Amino acid sequence: MTGSTPAPFTADDYRARMERAARSAADAGLAGLLVAPGPDMVWLTGYTPTAVTERLTVLVLIPGRDPVLVVPTLEAPDAERSPAASLITLRDWTDAKDPYAVTAALLDDHGRLGISDNTWAMHLLGLQRTLPGTSYAALTDALPMLRAVKDAAELELLAAAGAAADQTFEEIRKVPFAGRRESDVGHDLAGLLRRFGHSQVDFTIVGSGPNGANPHHEVGDRVIQPGDMVVLDFGGLKDGYGSDTTRTVHVGEPTEEERRVHDVVRAAQEAGFRAVRPGAACQEVDRAARAVIADAGYGEYFIHRTGHGIGVTTHEPPYMIEGEEQPLVPGMCFSVEPGVYLPGRFGVRIEDIVTVTADGGRRLNNTTREMVIVD
Repeated sequence: MTGSTPAPFTADDYRARMERAARSAADAGLAGLLVAPGPDMVWLTGYTPTAVTERLTVLVLIPGRDPVLVVPTLEAPDAERSPAASLITLRDWTDAKDPYAVTAALLDDHGRLGISDNTWAMHLLGLQRTLPGTSYAALTDALPMLRAVKDAAELELLAAAGAAADQTFEEIRKVPFAGRRESDVGHDLAGLLRRFGHSQVDFTIVGSGPNGANPHHEVGDRVIQPGDMVVLDFGGLKDGYGSDTTRTVHVGEPTEEERRVHDVVRAAQEAGFRAVRPGAACQEVDRAARAVIADAGYGEYFIHRTGHGIGVTTHEPPYMIEGEEQPLVPGMCFSVEPGVYLPGRFGVRIEDIVTVTADGGRRLNNTTREMVIVD
């Protein structure tokens, strides 16, 4: 069961995104944007090169001008079939040409440019060498909210990805845990995500017993034991948009302390969710969740931010962390995932993806946040 295939984004969708990006660049005092293959290019144009190699491919967005894609000649046929091809002028270059000179001809030779975070260093250095008067700012720093506010179609895709992750949890809780390795359960999680429509699995964290005290443990060869708390954090991409959810289960009956810690984390996650509303600063979500854990005496064991944005990648701005004063805006989507990690003993994390609505927040994950007992 994978659900119906969503309607693809149209050329008009990509036109609106590129125009918004160019306007945002101008508002930020940038002369333009340079976008390498990766999530920003996918979001702006729907184009992914068949192979990302040392040959330069870059989308050039200059306010007031038509978009240009500098592309190797051998990749040009694929670029011409991309969803936004009708909106973009292609400037192809052969191996005998200097791609940085081709790109430089499109740029202000003394401008400050935004450049996508995943641009190869050799390409940035090549541009700087060709245009020594230019300067550059990473898009995460210069335009951190570029992809943060999702439209209705994007929200539908994120909700579908969240529902698929929920189906995965409902199935994984039925499998045996005790006597199996973490890697076995991780393999089950990956298979279920794909069964429910994910084309890409980004992570399957299975932290059993003391391994659960490491938030990014992923999976290992440890054999899960009766009496273990097990942190399950998993997600990936479905139809191009991300899922990410965490539930903490227990093999057999938990101790009183384990129940208490789980209850504290559940209350903290609820407090973080309740803090979501338009106009609230991102840090308020973090503060609300963290206060519950600190008041219960576990503050030093909550060792990461409360949340991160999600969209065409599973981690992106905005971030729910102290010091982030960016106000929440309807359409933003991010995780709310407090945790408590007791070194050498166990960990607990509970995570939902939440979207900001006109008057609060809406969860995109809806499986139980109560303690789940597994075999």
